[in-house]
Amino acid sequence: MHFDLQGHRGAAGLLPENTIPSFIRAIDLGVQTIEFDVLISGDGQVVITHDPWFRRGICSTPEGDLITRETEADYRIYNLPYDSIARFDCGSHGNPNHPDQEKMQVAKPLMREAILEMEKYVKENKLKPVYYSIETKSRPDWDRKFHPEPDEFMQLVYGELSSLNVLDRVIIQSFDVRTLQRLRSLDPSVTQALLVSQNNDLQENIHTLGYIPGIYSPNYATVDPEMIALAHSLGMKIIPWTVNDPEDIEKLIDMGVDGLITDYPDRFSRYR
Repeated sequence: MHFDLQGHRGAAGLLPENTIPSFIRAIDLGVQTIEFDVLISGDGQVVITHDPWFRRGICSTPEGDLITRETEADYRIYNLPYDSIARFDCGSHGNPNHPDQEKMQVAKPLMREAILEMEKYVKENKLKPVYYSIETKSRPDWDRKFHPEPDEFMQLVYGELSSLNVLDRVIIQSFDVRTLQRLRSLDPSVTQALLVSQNNDLQENIHTLGYIPGIYSPNYATVDPEMIALAHSLGMKIIPWTVNDPEDIEKLIDMGVDGLITDYPDRFSRYR
């Protein structure tokens, strides 16, 4: 890959995030990589979702009731089988963070279902194969509450990706070094991205992980030429998140980042 434009949760600024329509829109807009988040359902299936529950103000129950602050905790992904999860609507009510997002009735998909749909779409339209950047949404304090422990979590994700025969086009990313470390023991050939939110020293973050990953993915606001130079000297690419302002996009490209993650792939065309 050359410059890696990644569609954050598909094209989250344009269509409901982490849904198949959003992924297809991002492909149509020319992204190289579809970025999405995964968690595990109550029946052990890999579900594409950013949150470990149905988010208030955005999702509604199968009965049509909007999820509220008071009811959000009652609808944990890890407590529900996927056939129940699929009945919730997470697109008809819009997203206050993306006021221009198109509204549509849509459910949280299984990872397998979404990848199969994207592979089919790319093949039918004679497009270049897309890559998948998959974030494991795990935290130590969420173990056994919102997701399985890292070993089981990664076994489920890796096993499914292996069966889909897409591991050569996969990036596994996480803020939680435990899932990355577990993946390395399973298959060190899979590309990894270390996500970092805090403005810690790059070397300190790598030391916490215990080895040098293929990609270093910091908050875009913390990126400077010195960070890029150091990452490159260690053999890592720099792909910051989540960059939506055209001026920031231009600034980061001029600095020499290797890609970027954006909610609005349509805003990138002028910088190609």
